[in-house]
Amino acid sequence: MEKLFEGAKKFTNSDFLEYKEIFKSIQNSQKPHTLFIGCSDSRIVPNLITNTMPGELFVIRNIANIVPVYREVNEFLATTSAIEYAVKILNIENIIVCGHSNCGGCNAFYLSDDELEKIPHTRKWIQLSKKVIDKVKSDQEIMNDLVKREWITEQLNIVEQISHLMTYPYIKTLADENKINIYGWHYVIQTGKIYNYNREKNIFELI
Repeated sequence: MEKLFEGAKKFTNSDFLEYKEIFKSIQNSQKPHTLFIGCSDSRIVPNLITNTMPGELFVIRNIANIVPVYREVNEFLATTSAIEYAVKILNIENIIVCGHSNCGGCNAFYLSDDELEKIPHTRKWIQLSKKVIDKVKSDQEIMNDLVKREWITEQLNIVEQISHLMTYPYIKTLADENKINIYGWHYVIQTGKIYNYNREKNIFELI
């Protein structure tokens, strides 16, 4: 806990001063250009890997960077409401769905029933990626190669979440009119490399 308090003091007395003018310019409003949907993993730092400053990214983070399929229900929808706010109120220009290497959320897709019993809410959440799970499990060669399984699962999951975004009527309309850009990124922690999904070629290409 002491480390966190010391960090807060350092920010106020040092780091904040370096960006004082930026914070002053955004103190009353925000105008981010990009919605960044990423994993909650502590190793992922959106502003760091995109080289952006405060006020540029509107960030949503959850287990395995999942986007729920659009639905209108009387529930508390955190991710869905954040997407709605970013697109309809903040008028963001870009959406990035960013997955990453060694994703614990994606690895949870293959946990045993006994292991998933310990994390019932996570078990429910990852059902949103059932198509990915079923597709990978249908290929025994991939299932037998844990390294390949991890890599392919993470990338297929990114593509699946992009397809989920297109179930949001207002996003589909903007995309069809070329008024919003949607990207799928796969970030490799150990190398710092980021691969962007090319929809026409159906492959991830190194940025």
